[in-house]
Amino acid sequence: MNDKKQYAKVPSSRLSRLAKLGSLATKVASGMVAEGAKQLATGHRPKVSDLILTPTNIKRVADQLAELRGAAMKVGQLLSMDSGDILPPQLTELLSRLQANAKPMPISQLNHSLEQQWGSDWQQQFSQFSFYPIAAASIGQVHKATTQDGRLLALKIQYPGINKSIDSDVNNVATLLNISGLVPKQVDVSELLSEAKKQLHAEADYLLEAQYVKKYQQLLATDSRYVLPNIAEDLTTEHILAMTFVGGVDVDQLVDQPQTVRNHVIELAFSLLFREIFEFRLVQTDPNFANYRYDIEAKKLVLLDFGATREYSEVIAEGYRQLMAGAIVDDQSQMLAALKQIGFFSQPIEPQAQQALLALYVQACEPLKYQGEYDFGQSTMVRRIRDAGSQLSMKQGYWHTPPVDAIFLHRKLGGLYLLAAKLKARVNVHKIFLSYVTE
Repeated sequence: MNDKKQYAKVPSSRLSRLAKLGSLATKVASGMVAEGAKQLATGHRPKVSDLILTPTNIKRVADQLAELRGAAMKVGQLLSMDSGDILPPQLTELLSRLQANAKPMPISQLNHSLEQQWGSDWQQQFSQFSFYPIAAASIGQVHKATTQDGRLLALKIQYPGINKSIDSDVNNVATLLNISGLVPKQVDVSELLSEAKKQLHAEADYLLEAQYVKKYQQLLATDSRYVLPNIAEDLTTEHILAMTFVGGVDVDQLVDQPQTVRNHVIELAFSLLFREIFEFRLVQTDPNFANYRYDIEAKKLVLLDFGATREYSEVIAEGYRQLMAGAIVDDQSQMLAALKQIGFFSQPIEPQAQQALLALYVQACEPLKYQGEYDFGQSTMVRRIRDAGSQLSMKQGYWHTPPVDAIFLHRKLGGLYLLAAKLKARVNVHKIFLSYVTE
């Protein structure tokens, strides 16, 4: 486990992080020059986008953003989830690589972080501590440990300097994307990037996440279908989240389980999402599969991560209720009014574009409208939505930046659709939603 190739030090100062991005831009540019010369020599006149999106450049950008972790990696994840249907396929592929686990930080850097948070004698609190993480992602990595009093814990430990680098990282990545031409000119991601900063600052505050864990424990106290960890208050700090370790199988590893198991997982996920939107008005918006496990014996869904929890107003929640209710009865005028209530069409938009966007949401509500078990494994819905979104965004004057609340909620719903498709689940989503339809 001490192979140095398995670790990568997190650059913690702003200058070192900027230097990493600067060297990346230089490498991308030099790669473009080399590729352009090669294509010109064979008689081809290449497009700039073809020069940028070479396999070599894609790997360079993905590897560099993964090494920076934090906001740089998270922006890549946000763009891949929210703009995957409007970006070139090669860039979508690049950004999707960032969904994978990052390399963990070296033990020396980890130990320094723990000393800063718990003091130099921190190891005296544990009878066992695993220095190699069980998970490593964009903002922190998770370690398993047992305390002297016998508690088995999962410790989410934040990468050093991540919280201080969020704004500059987002700005640097935005600059890189703009000057490289990796994002089409008509795609305005400025509001998304601004909101990404706010979201990332919230995610980097582990004391805030601890409060959300406790809030969800209260909200789900009478619903035994879900399991949440307990917060270890004595070891939790702003940069370390200490929780009881909860077992179970990662949800994306359930593909070989019986159909009934796979169906139940997705049924629980939809039931929770509708409760979050319509009852709690509080949604955990991160669709990462690693945020969920399933206890096969107890038949319970384990909820692990609440860093991306977002509050929704009654106006927005009611807008989504009306949108979905309109979809199941084919009332497009109700759906249009609901989209306006949610915040769509606040910018000038062509009537044809408005209708095209409406048609997109009719497709997205297909599982809700279907009366019976919707077969996600056989459905082509996700591909159809992506294709329609891509066509919509590339038409002159059709691009319409969605309201930020919608972006985060659609990100969660899209992730749930992808998980349902991966598990080939068959679920009566219509029946689950009906209890929320107002008379």
